[in-house]
Amino acid sequence: MKTNEQPVPRGITVELLATVDLGPEIEGMAGRQLRMRKVTIEPGGVFGPVHDHVGRPDVVNILQGTITDHRDGVATDHGQGVGWPEDSSTTHRLENRGTIPAVEISVDIVNAQE
Repeated sequence: MKTNEQPVPRGITVELLATVDLGPEIEGMAGRQLRMRKVTIEPGGVFGPVHDHVGRPDVVNILQGTITDHRDGVATDHGQGVGWPEDSSTTHRLENRGTIPAVEISVDIVNAQE
């Protein structure tokens, strides 16, 4: 892939597990929600293109398989049981280079309209 080309998302399934409207819960959070999703990345799948988390902080935990996180020109493999934060300084893409589906739980704060 050329450096200016962006990978096309493929092999991704996203299941919404739960949401909480944060407006009634926390002052100043009107229009925001806490969201939990299960994301499955099939072997060879890509969660791209490169994206950031400005205004959408996230924490991830891997339930199965291995996910390769591409940040700042570095590819880091994360396996089952590993979690990491994605904050306003995060710019990355994810992929599954393995032979089994990679499954993660992702919890983030988003605009309620997303």
